[in-house]
Amino acid sequence: MTTAKQKPPGRWKPGESGNPKGRTPGSGEVAKIRASISARVPDILARLIEQALQGDTAAARLLLERAIAPLKAAEQAETLTLPDGTLTQQGRAVLASVARGELAPSQGAALLGAIGTLARVLEIDEMEARLTKLEQHHGKD
Repeated sequence: MTTAKQKPPGRWKPGESGNPKGRTPGSGEVAKIRASISARVPDILARLIEQALQGDTAAARLLLERAIAPLKAAEQAETLTLPDGTLTQQGRAVLASVARGELAPSQGAALLGAIGTLARVLEIDEMEARLTKLEQHHGKD
């Protein structure tokens, strides 16, 4: 007696259609509409171009939105000299630069995030140094 579960026999084999004489692909209503529009695309584009050239801003916008990728805002890089002091002092310098309008708020946020990451890295380095010192003092097990 076997304990493995067996699947009950299905009606169709894998890859076999349950309705071989069913609707053929591309014969639905949506496919018919797409085919009808597709046949007229050159005429539609020519008309849109003509309207855009005659001053129709909606036609011009539609053409341009489809033909040219939208521009993305980009911030200019700013030079910022941070003090050689603590990370807290550097963070305060970043905040002061944002407050004075010398630095964009998003750039300030990015710099503060980088300073925070640096603080975590330094913390790990200090913990590792302290652990190494303790192991040397007490001997490794």
